[in-house]
Amino acid sequence: MHYSLGIDAGGTYTDAILVKDSDGSVVGSAKALTTYPDLVGGIRNAIESIDSEFLKHVNLVSVSTTLATNTVLEGTGCPVALILVGEHPVKGDFPAKHLLSISGGHDFNGREIESPDMDAVRTFASKVKEDVAAFAVSSFFSIRNPEHELAITDVIHEMTGLPVVCGHELSQDLGAYERAVTAALNAQLIPISHKFIRSVIDEIKRKDISARLLMLKCDGTVVGLKDALDKPVETIFSGPAASLVGASFLSGLNTCAVVDVGGTSTDVSSIIEGVPELSETGAVVGGWKTRVRATRMETSAMGGDSHVWTSSKVIHIGPRRVVPLCLAAFKYPGFLNKLKKSAVPLRSVLDRNVQPTKFFTRSGFKPVGLNEAEAEVLKAVAYEPMSLDEITVLSTKYPSTIIIDSLIQKRLIQAIGFTPTDALHVLGEYTHWDVEASKTGAEKLGRLSRMDSYEFCSQVKDIVARNMAFNLMSYILPGIDRKGIKKIINGEFKSRFKVDIPVVLLGGPVAAYQDIIKDVIDAEIIIPEHAEVGNAAGALFGKGIKRVEIIVRPVSVEDPDEGYLVFSPVKRNSFNEYSAAVEYANEHGKQIVIDYMGECGVSKDNVEIKINRKTFSPENWKHSPLETTIQITGIGYPKKFMM
Repeated sequence: MHYSLGIDAGGTYTDAILVKDSDGSVVGSAKALTTYPDLVGGIRNAIESIDSEFLKHVNLVSVSTTLATNTVLEGTGCPVALILVGEHPVKGDFPAKHLLSISGGHDFNGREIESPDMDAVRTFASKVKEDVAAFAVSSFFSIRNPEHELAITDVIHEMTGLPVVCGHELSQDLGAYERAVTAALNAQLIPISHKFIRSVIDEIKRKDISARLLMLKCDGTVVGLKDALDKPVETIFSGPAASLVGASFLSGLNTCAVVDVGGTSTDVSSIIEGVPELSETGAVVGGWKTRVRATRMETSAMGGDSHVWTSSKVIHIGPRRVVPLCLAAFKYPGFLNKLKKSAVPLRSVLDRNVQPTKFFTRSGFKPVGLNEAEAEVLKAVAYEPMSLDEITVLSTKYPSTIIIDSLIQKRLIQAIGFTPTDALHVLGEYTHWDVEASKTGAEKLGRLSRMDSYEFCSQVKDIVARNMAFNLMSYILPGIDRKGIKKIINGEFKSRFKVDIPVVLLGGPVAAYQDIIKDVIDAEIIIPEHAEVGNAAGALFGKGIKRVEIIVRPVSVEDPDEGYLVFSPVKRNSFNEYSAAVEYANEHGKQIVIDYMGECGVSKDNVEIKINRKTFSPENWKHSPLETTIQITGIGYPKKFMM
């Protein structure tokens, strides 16, 4: 008997799920707290909860993680050097420490505009090689001819031995600036991704698991180890992709909307006929516009561990994540007593950090780039929970909200506070941790809002449920006025929305919100078994999907009979006849798909290939099409997962 193991390292929890290969049934699942700064600790704890007898027979491990997303969002990627070849239209800055612009590049048909200045490349590489962890190269119209990028890569490898990322390897879309940004971000992530994947491999070996390792991409597809190591930027937003694939598998639905309530955020997306709906434009992460194809989603910074605080008798939720009071009382002996004794501030001074339920601890991250005030406040923060008053007494600088926020942003301190998870503990709908700590926090915040603790928690629950419904309808109705959507969700009109496809809820205690969502939206709401580890299931059951786009154009618009060019992600070819060019494009694209599937463990017999051809010709054009775009899509599962 053989098994497969899915792992999702999320922002709050790391989930694991074990599935029997013969029939796809779930044998076991586990949740563990995600560990920082090293995610492997959380992965180890999750795996430890799975029966070791089963683990001996695991032959496939698939992983999804927020590592790439968080690294870009926090600006903690490795320093890289970026080489731009040709006249790039610069729309903004680049995520690189060092930048070189040189001559070179190609035109729309892949013809060389100018030779690259290789002497400048050698001088630049020699100068910065000790100061960077990787290089990125982006040449103008490299998607039509990558020869300049490849030549520069050879020189850098020879001189430095460092990793090099080429723009044409990551995207075949037009958009030179975005492609350069994508290449630079990928270069930032390569050393970090290598360390993470090596750590996962070591952990798998430590458990005597002899298995193939796959990773989930942000478009819901799985990649083999080589692609995961070479293109970590494509794992950005793999969390929402994992929730889609997991929801489809656990519910048995090929088409559905998915609302995934995590600790940090709520994400809404959809899967249509087994394929995740993708954004028409590239993913935007940390303010950088990329050419990474990702699932289309609606997200909000409101999850189970979002900070609940009060000011002017108004309940606020988020946007920051905190450690729930119930969990802090479980982790830190003596915290409950400190919480009970905490002073209730005057209502006039309340803000997100001045709350009777807000505490702070040091994290395990190394301080870098602090100003004097931040450094002095950080010195006063211990590795045990401290109130703002305690920090004030010990610090030579006043811990203002600005300083506290900055230290939280830099992940040097971790905040503890009341959360929606605490509210559910008080209401008796989820009681995994310390209920008394949650009740104590609710009493203090309720008093400030002139409510009893039960009424306060009921309002928190209602806000979270309506936010889930608002995210769902904003996703389903793109372009529709969001203020109007919110008014309907909040019951300001005698009407409610109707959704024609099933809605699957994922996350720990999502069942608590089901009734409120049904009150405001007419939809089939489904909470599948094992919904609490849906992302881990998604990591495991991501399809092998490969999309390839190949373009056929005449060599000369003035004389189309001169021949035809074929542009693929791999190379450029020329043909005398249009029919020969199209035939080659079809066969070449199919071979790329089949080779990719083989790396993911899918045999060509289990791959369904679809070919879509679009042509364009101007009015009165009497030749073969001016431009032919051939899209080859391969869809397949490893044989063991075909139900």
